[in-house]
Amino acid sequence: MCKSITAFAPAKINIGLKVFPKRQDCYHDIKSIFTVVNLRDELTVSLSGQNNSCIVECDNFALPKENTFTKAYKAFCVLTGVCQGVCVKLVKHIPAGGGLGGGSSDASSFIQSLDILFDTHLTETSLDEISSQVGSDVFFFTKALYSGCENFTAVVQGRGDRVTQIEGRKDLHILLLFPGVSVSTKDAYAWIDERHQKEGFAADDADSDIRSFVEEFNKPVRKWFFQNDFTAPVTAHFGEISLALQALRQCGADFVDMSGSGSSVFGIFKEVEKAQAAFQILSENWHAALV
Repeated sequence: MCKSITAFAPAKINIGLKVFPKRQDCYHDIKSIFTVVNLRDELTVSLSGQNNSCIVECDNFALPKENTFTKAYKAFCVLTGVCQGVCVKLVKHIPAGGGLGGGSSDASSFIQSLDILFDTHLTETSLDEISSQVGSDVFFFTKALYSGCENFTAVVQGRGDRVTQIEGRKDLHILLLFPGVSVSTKDAYAWIDERHQKEGFAADDADSDIRSFVEEFNKPVRKWFFQNDFTAPVTAHFGEISLALQALRQCGADFVDMSGSGSSVFGIFKEVEKAQAAFQILSENWHAALV
């Protein structure tokens, strides 16, 4: 059994995000295309001498005492019977509160690291059980990690627990902008609920066939009609996000939207040269990343 392992946790963006009314269990069904992008946190997980302990160190980000690592560790120990403690050293590159799934991805890579460290050979059912106790996006990242696919892409439905892998696209040149604000996912869903109450909800089926979503995804980017239901209510509260979206449009992006519940936004360019040129311009005034 090895004593330490280093892993990487990738970010994701949402291409289209439909949010359905709140369920009786207080979760929301969604329908979205998630795709992994080349922006990653780094974590090193080591065995410690203290049982039933998960200590997380992060020099560039303050984690709350109860976090996705501690939740994942508790769920893993309950399921497997493992009691040996671990230490995690985390280097953050994915902005917190950015809609890129950083916390969920960290948890998924952590679960995989625990699986390797303790040689527990977790089944897909066990992985889903742990994911359900940590966070909805963890399902996607766990399947992405265990698939071994670098540009893992999937249609995600339910509360995030139904992940259907589809063929990813290698012709998407993605430029991320970080507006410098953090959006609470809880607040974003509350704003969505307010809109549903005031404006009603357009008829759609959360369980409908995903073929139309996949057909849209395979079209030229300029012809996409994808929309993120969070974008309008979140930008109404954060003008910085609207400015970032406008900046990407002005630089000629073929498709622009917010990822998840924000605050990160992205532009997709057909040509890598245009993406690089936009990065050179926008990075003068924005925190930006070509992914």
